[in-house]
Formats: sequence, structure tokens, C-alpha cells
Amino acid sequence: MDEKIIELMQERPLVIPRTLFKNYHKLNITEEELIVLIYIWDMGDKVVYNPEIIMNDLDMDKFKVMEIVNSLMEKKVINIVVEKNKVSKKSEEYIALDFLYHKLVNLVIEDKSVSNDDSGDVFTTFEQEFGRCLSPMEIEIIKDWINHHFSYELIIEALKEAIYNGVNNMRYIDKILFEWEKKGIKSKEDVMKDKERYHQEKKKKDKKELFDYNWLDDDE
Repeated sequence: MDEKIIELMQERPLVIPRTLFKNYHKLNITEEELIVLIYIWDMGDKVVYNPEIIMNDLDMDKFKVMEIVNSLMEKKVINIVVEKNKVSKKSEEYIALDFLYHKLVNLVIEDKSVSNDDSGDVFTTFEQEFGRCLSPMEIEIIKDWINHHFSYELIIEALKEAIYNGVNNMRYIDKILFEWEKKGIKSKEDVMKDKERYHQEKKKKDKKELFDYNWLDDDE
């Protein structure tokens, strides 16, 4: 797979956004789909959809090409438009990358908003803790948290809390965040203060229970 990407790049210079390489997994794109996408990108803004040409250029099975193109369409990374050819005057199908452009723009905006908050890459942190790539649904949940104005710091603290309790479930982390929101917790410092308050109250409760114990009722 890596050899095929290198092969494509050695033919002539390609200008592919780093955002695409860095975040293609966030678009739920496989490595095979990425190769076809790079090929389409290199061919121009609108490419005549001809599976046989793509098959020959990439040395890939024709039905595999069609399967990948359909998959990219279902994921709304590309779309097929029908237009009249200016020369032949016949209607032809073209592969358009408009959806991909919009997705990449959103990723760039997202990266900027995260870096402006000095928050780093929240998605990478989750993937490191989970030990796997995030699913598209999990990525959307994290985006919702960010849009809800939970800080990166607080999201990571909720993640750590979940991992500490042996849970790597997004629903559990979501519950932690909204419980903290009810308590007015907005930062790591607030989390630490709340934990300290909890431990202090627990100590007082344990101490009270100890003194309230009726030793005369102890049968031993």
C-alpha cells in the first residue's frame, strides 16, 4: 500500500494538503480510498468518471475501483455530477471534490480553534488513551463537547477520570462532563478542588460513624 502511494508521488510533483494526510482517518477514509482520492485530486477539480482508466493507472481491479468510489460517495467525501462535455456535447459523469474541500476546511478551522486555546490535539489524546483510532461518531461527540464550550483541559480531565475508573466509554465521559457542568466545574483546578472537598467530607462522615458506633452492642 505504501509503495503505491510512493509510486504516485514519483511520477510528478503532487501538492496534497497536509491536512488530508494528517486527518484522513478522521474522515473515515481507508488507505486504499486515500490512494484513489490522491489520484482524483491529481487529475483535477472534475475528473471524468471512467473506472477503467483509474483501474489501468492504479493497477487496481475495476470492481474494486467502483467499490471505493461508491464508498467515498457514501461517506460524502466525493460526489458524481452529470454535465455536458463541451466538445462532444454528450452528458458525462464527473467526480467532484467539493465535499472533500468543505471537510478539509472544517478540519483546518477545528485545528485553529484548538491551537488558539493552547489545547493541543484532543483527538490524538483520545486515540492514545483508547489505543485505537476514533470512530466518526466518537469524533462528532468530541466536536459537540468543544462546541458546547467545554475546554480541552476539562475534556481531557473527564477522559482521565473515565480511564482511572476502568471505562473508555464516550457516554460515561459525557456524563462526567455534564455532571461537572452542573457543579460549575470549568477547569482542572476546579476538578481538584471538588475532589479535595469530597475527600474531606468523606473523612468527616467516616469519623462521625466511628464515634457514633455503639461498642456495647458489639457481640464479639
